[in-house]
Amino acid sequence: MTRKGRVERGTGETQVLVEIDLDGTGRVDVATGVGFFDHMLAQLGKHGSFDLTVKTTGDLHIDSHHTIEDTAIALGAAFREALGDKSGIRRFADASIPLDEALAQVTVDVSGRPYLVHVEPDGMAPMIGPEYDTTMTRHVFESFVSNARVALHVHVPYGRNAHHIVEAQFKALARALRDAVAFDPKVHGIPSTKGAL
Repeated sequence: MTRKGRVERGTGETQVLVEIDLDGTGRVDVATGVGFFDHMLAQLGKHGSFDLTVKTTGDLHIDSHHTIEDTAIALGAAFREALGDKSGIRRFADASIPLDEALAQVTVDVSGRPYLVHVEPDGMAPMIGPEYDTTMTRHVFESFVSNARVALHVHVPYGRNAHHIVEAQFKALARALRDAVAFDPKVHGIPSTKGAL
């Protein structure tokens, strides 16, 4: 069984291609035109051990919002497609990842029900580099969750450097998703009393 997803999404604002292989080795080929966001998507692929291709062209002459948002939408949809019927997976997972002074804690349920809880420290710097508005991190997760149909809790109890705070979240998400979609030899069929996820 191959667990691959491929989504092409085009609007008047962006053109996005996302390909993901949940059983890959962490090979990443990402280009959105937003350097810091590319760096975060690379963390997701590498630390999730997902092969991930992302190619986005967007209206960056306006700002990076549409490019980041539409990429996250397509990423969630490709992830959902790759999961198939979710038979045999662990479903639940969590990860705590430190990055210097920052700590990110992520818990995920591949539940079929989208829900996000997202908590960051107050007083974060508003921008990372010239293009990444730090309020977009929550919006990335909202867009991903809605389209992947997972429940995601992200908590950063402390941290000072905005780059570290955001990067720790993407790394923790990668590790939690990696564990949640892993096959569990004790799980037969769909891991739910409902018989569907």
